Amino acid sequence: MAVGLGAVGLMLTGCVGAPASDDADDALPPDAPVVAFYGDSYTLGTGASAPERRWSSIIAADRGWAEFNPSVNGLGFVNNRAPGLGGPAADLVEEIVTHDPAPDLVFVTMGLNDNFSMPSRADDIREAIDADLGRLSDELPGARLVVVEPFWYTDERPASVEQIIGWVRSGAERVDADWIAGASHWIEGHPEWMAADGLHPNDEGYAEMARRMDAELRALGL
Repeated sequence: MAVGLGAVGLMLTGCVGAPASDDADDALPPDAPVVAFYGDSYTLGTGASAPERRWSSIIAADRGWAEFNPSVNGLGFVNNRAPGLGGPAADLVEEIVTHDPAPDLVFVTMGLNDNFSMPSRADDIREAIDADLGRLSDELPGARLVVVEPFWYTDERPASVEQIIGWVRSGAERVDADWIAGASHWIEGHPEWMAADGLHPNDEGYAEMARRMDAELRALGL
């Protein structure tokens, strides 16, 4: 499947939905587990009617977790990493490893947007996956690391989707992280779960992602 340039632009610059950074909820008890989310628009919650409707906030609220979610539209292991073209002012891995208090749990939900740099940056993507996961593991030795199969947004899939999934899974295994498989298929076949832009989930889509994530986390004892 060829992904149109319009879709790429919207992936990189779409700004509908949740704000770019959500810190831990002050209403939670001070000893609530701090959970960081390292992701793109599908974890930021772009397309949702409010931040609390995104899947990360749903599962955090259900579990009494203090959510730290600095996810950014269009972010990838190599895509949109630099400031200036919509990238974050500070590297998200740096924000997570220096967060005070240190996260007890870190979710990595990256890789969707790197498909738009395939195959020309394949080597860079593989290296960046290992670098990011290695840094999170090394600098947050007390945190549990959960790596999620990269999300995808159309029923048709370029070959690069499976390639990147394989690289992320291998990277997760190298740092002994928990791995959640199948997430690229969670909203497949349900156009009614997509927002008006056709690229991001709507509230119903995020609710389904939260339901699927909840089941996977329960299986991991979380």
